[in-house]
Amino acid sequence: MAASYIPDRNGDALSPVAGEPGGRSTALSSRITSILATSCADLEIRNALETLDKQHFQNTQDSRRQLRLDLQQDVIQCNGEIIRDFGQVAEQLKRIGSVVSSLNSSCAHMRAQIEAARREAGPVLKDADAMMAERRHVESKQQLLAAFRKHFVISDEEAAALTSSTEPVDDEFFRVLAKVKGIHRDSEVLLGTENERLGLEILDQSSKQLNAAFQKVYRWIQKEFKHLDLENPQIGSSIRRSLRALAERPALFQSCMDFFVEAREHTLSDAFHGALTGASGPNAKPIEFHSHDPLRYIGDMLAWAHSATVSEREALEVLFVAEGDQLAKGIKAGIDSDPWSREHVPEETFDGRKALNELVSRDIAGVARLLRQRTEQVISCHEDATLAYNIANLISFYSITFQKLLGPDASILETLATLEASAQRQFRANMKDHIASIRADLTAAPADLSPPEFLDEALATLKALMKSYDTSLAAVDDRQDAFQSVLAEALDPFMEACESIYKKMAKPSSDIFAINCLLAAREALRPYSFTSDRISEIDEIIEEHGTNLVDQQYHFLLTSSGLEALVVELSSLSDSTDDLRRIPALELFQESSLISISQTLDDFLPSAIMDATENIRRLRTPRLIREITEASAERFCNDFDMVERRLMAADDLVQHGEDEEEMPPRLRDLFPRTSEEIRVLLS
Repeated sequence: MAASYIPDRNGDALSPVAGEPGGRSTALSSRITSILATSCADLEIRNALETLDKQHFQNTQDSRRQLRLDLQQDVIQCNGEIIRDFGQVAEQLKRIGSVVSSLNSSCAHMRAQIEAARREAGPVLKDADAMMAERRHVESKQQLLAAFRKHFVISDEEAAALTSSTEPVDDEFFRVLAKVKGIHRDSEVLLGTENERLGLEILDQSSKQLNAAFQKVYRWIQKEFKHLDLENPQIGSSIRRSLRALAERPALFQSCMDFFVEAREHTLSDAFHGALTGASGPNAKPIEFHSHDPLRYIGDMLAWAHSATVSEREALEVLFVAEGDQLAKGIKAGIDSDPWSREHVPEETFDGRKALNELVSRDIAGVARLLRQRTEQVISCHEDATLAYNIANLISFYSITFQKLLGPDASILETLATLEASAQRQFRANMKDHIASIRADLTAAPADLSPPEFLDEALATLKALMKSYDTSLAAVDDRQDAFQSVLAEALDPFMEACESIYKKMAKPSSDIFAINCLLAAREALRPYSFTSDRISEIDEIIEEHGTNLVDQQYHFLLTSSGLEALVVELSSLSDSTDDLRRIPALELFQESSLISISQTLDDFLPSAIMDATENIRRLRTPRLIREITEASAERFCNDFDMVERRLMAADDLVQHGEDEEEMPPRLRDLFPRTSEEIRVLLS
């Protein structure tokens, strides 16, 4: 029989379960379910298990009986120990209480003493606080005074460095100058405070110091300009810095620039004169050495002026532009500080590059005057039209070059424009004189109808002019229009002279002569694109004269072949039946007349082309001779087609309207030539 080891509800020892087997099974099952339903995560269960583990419990019957007793004994022992510990704590608390009481009495005594001391020291501390506040106020005033003196007052040494002429213009000068500028600027703040008088005094003093400083810079720059060597690549930074500073006084700056321009103009004029005469050095070759060659002489002078301008601009760029926009800022600051001086002048933004170009332009004004004198002398002393035009083109080239270098407002451009206009006037005057001499000696055309000698000379001159113009820097869009004035002077008068000659000539010689002259002119103009419009005009005129020659050749073929009378007679008739029936009755179409005309045509045809070509053989182009002859022959063949067609139509009408016994000879039998034969013989 099995035994149950699970304690019952009363905590009795385990004993075998009595009763029915079914009841025992149900109780056991319930007990197991209850145990298994207990969560091991329950804190009380876990503590109970840990306590049981510490007891080293052995699962025996005796140990199970003693378990509760042992546990209760342990609890009693623990409680006793706790009571003993609390007794010790209570004893210590009693001792602490006595100490706290002693401390409370001591603190009360100390508070009484402190209160007594406070009552005695109160007035002293109040006086001390007042003295400390006064001290802080005095120290604040001392700091304010020190800051004021540091910011608004300069020392005697600084004043001497700023205004004394014996002191150099160095870094110390510019440092003090910047400081005084700051004082002058900040003193305006004082004018809006209660210390207005102090602000006015400081403003007045700083203004005087600044004026003295700028006068010192002005005199120093003038002194430096007297010995300034622009060819020296290492131009001192002090003068550049001084110029930037002086820019804040536009009047002084402008006066300084005027002095500089005067000195540079004199220097460059002397250098140019030395280059002309060779006085610049023993090894220098004078420009006047080539005065016998006017074009080279003027070109050398212009080249020297351009080279000097480039060098001058580069040197001045280092002085005035290399430091950025500092000059512009200085000038703007000067204008802003003195707005009344420019009250009626519109405000403009300072352009450093433009100002530089104006300065360089003024520097070379003396060179420009000397250049103008020499060039005008050369132009007036030569009567060669080609030379005058080449000089004008050379001056135009340098005008464009100087404009790119100095801008469109440079004064030297006016000088060059005047010289170019003078050269153009000389060119036109020389051409007019030449034309006048030609018209005075105008003769008949050459026997071979070739262009006259004066036209060949004019075309040779025109070629030289076109070559010179082609190498110039004239704008592409304006090249044709700009060259029209040259053609009007160098070509049109000569073509008009040729026209006056051929108008007096008989045809076809007049048209041949005109075409030969036009062909020569077109051939001279052909290599250059800027003459395309004039070439088109010449081609139209050649076509007109060619049409005249075609008409003349055509009439020659009609007249020489005897066909003219037939063409005139048949052209007056229409293709109507009545007009066609009238043809056989006309006098020209009688047997004898028609046979005579046919014989004349047969005699003419073998040499017709040779005879026609001989008429215009003096044309200078075989192609044009061939084209004119072919065109006239084609017109002749068309007329012959008309004659043949109407003769055949007339024969057909007669053949259908008459009896065979009474029918007259057919017109085609009397005039047997066909169009195909004519075209073969005239081809």
